[in-house]
Amino acid sequence: QVETDIEILRLQAGLTVDTTLIKPLAYDPRIIQHGVGANAITSGGADTTLKVASPTLGEVYLQYIDDPTHAWSLSTRRAYETTRCLAVGILGADTPISEIARVQVRELVEVLRFLPRNAAKQYPKLSPRDAAKLGRSQGGIAKISAANANAYLGNFSSFMNWAVSEELIGRNPARGLRLPDDVAKREKRHPFSPFQLKCIFAAPLYSGCVDGERNYAVAGAERPQNARYWVPLIALHTGMRLNEICQLDVADLRKIDGVPCIFVTRSSDSGSTDKKLKTGASERVIPLHPTLIELGLMPYAEKMRRTSAIKLFGDIQAGPNGVRAVAFSKWFTQFLQRSGARRDRTSFHSFRHNFRDELRSARIEHDIAMALGGWVGGPSMSSVVSENYGRGLRVGVLQDAINRMLFADIDLSHLRR
Repeated sequence: QVETDIEILRLQAGLTVDTTLIKPLAYDPRIIQHGVGANAITSGGADTTLKVASPTLGEVYLQYIDDPTHAWSLSTRRAYETTRCLAVGILGADTPISEIARVQVRELVEVLRFLPRNAAKQYPKLSPRDAAKLGRSQGGIAKISAANANAYLGNFSSFMNWAVSEELIGRNPARGLRLPDDVAKREKRHPFSPFQLKCIFAAPLYSGCVDGERNYAVAGAERPQNARYWVPLIALHTGMRLNEICQLDVADLRKIDGVPCIFVTRSSDSGSTDKKLKTGASERVIPLHPTLIELGLMPYAEKMRRTSAIKLFGDIQAGPNGVRAVAFSKWFTQFLQRSGARRDRTSFHSFRHNFRDELRSARIEHDIAMALGGWVGGPSMSSVVSENYGRGLRVGVLQDAINRMLFADIDLSHLRR
């Protein structure tokens, strides 16, 4: 009985089995006969066809999504759920997972090649296959990028690896499949050019506008110091990601050994749990650049502290999934357009590229640069803070690196006045 159970599991996994061990249990409910009678199983013929009932793609994918051992962030879970809906829609929820071979995954690749951008919203009545056929036949329809298609394929491959580990299939048929990406990684986003930086920081929002809300692009006498004013300045001088800035608490601006710093953390002194970071290396300490100090970021934080505010930029509303960067990102895209700074391959994330270029120009050591930018490979925040006790990177070392960054491509003297 034990050996028979083992052979049935091997058959489920697509491995070679000894059918002799399965024959005595021909009426086991786990065994389905296709086109042969019960006697054919015990006949000993070499052509005997046996197939074990396999769980479906839809069933296994739901098990994968609900597996409690996954330590996924909310955004990661949403990405895997989106991939699940797409894969099930293309390959079929009722398809036995053991029947998914390389040829079926190739079909998935072909659909992704021609899948229109935002297909579910633009063509809600079409299946992914039909939407891809439309995208293939009509050249004017914008398709998803190769990077997005490869992200779906990578997520699907991770799911199939999990199914292998769970002994539901014998191998991963999606392994190594990727679309060629014509856009080199270094060219996906560009830093802002000196001209673009001038357009951004000479716009009415910084030189004088009617107000900081609807009339931020109309010249006037107001100099509003709100999130729209501070967030781009912080991004340029710290290299922080947009959501890292938008979710800052007032308590995240404080001094270490007399050095004003920004703490980029997952935790919150207020007890809130709305903070999210991209990687473990993202948690870090960044001394304030002299320009941010001169422009009054610390007094701004102190003013917010006196009002008992928790968030440094309370005027940024959380999005539907709790991500504060969503609404600000949409506004910033409009701001680039109205200020004349919008160009292809540039976005808010370009500030991070400007920061990286400044680190190179100042000849900052690699480990220090990685720590300041929160890039993978840099030391964690705990190793930075513990340096005050004799190990890791001292805050003074980080401050010295920040102070060497001149940002000579942009003149902010009008803000100091």
